Amino acid sequence: MLKAARRDGLIQDDPGEFVNLVKRENAESRRPFTLGDIKAILEVANGEWQSLIKFGLYTGQRLSDLVLLSWANVDLERNEIRLVTSKTGKMMLIPIADPLRRHILSLPASDDPKAPLHSRAYNCKISTLSNQFVDLLAAAGLRPRRQDKYPGRGSGKGRAGRRIHSGVSFHSLRHTAVTLLKDAGIPRGGGHGIDRS
Repeated sequence: MLKAARRDGLIQDDPGEFVNLVKRENAESRRPFTLGDIKAILEVANGEWQSLIKFGLYTGQRLSDLVLLSWANVDLERNEIRLVTSKTGKMMLIPIADPLRRHILSLPASDDPKAPLHSRAYNCKISTLSNQFVDLLAAAGLRPRRQDKYPGRGSGKGRAGRRIHSGVSFHSLRHTAVTLLKDAGIPRGGGHGIDRS
């Protein structure tokens, strides 16, 4: 309101300009998954989802970036994954952890370097994939089942436009990756390739 009054010339200075916003106490935040959570999700996931979950866990990247990965992004000789994040446009060089390397070697390879690693996910909208992951979380007992399978027509919002959130989503894999790196003694920004925005 004060910003609008200043813009409209009703006041000269906005007295609220340097006031920080107060966070709501009841606002839910995302939490990292426990290893037990991850095992439970992997048990109910199909092969492609298992792969996306492993890539999310070991790279800390967003679902939207993982579905775009092609074989050209994976350099097994240098043991790294190269990608440009869609949100920030930042080039990422991510070392491939041994479990992820074993997983990559188990995937059916393609002669086409532009072929996506996750072909079914590559052809889906991110909102559809996010809803599928929510269904996996519910099947694993980590989130309540939704009454309306896709509330708010794919917007992720329930009645009255309120966001349905239980503290866990695919994005929680980013938090899990950061937590595991911290627990391993790797400092924030320590060259592990995770862009935390």
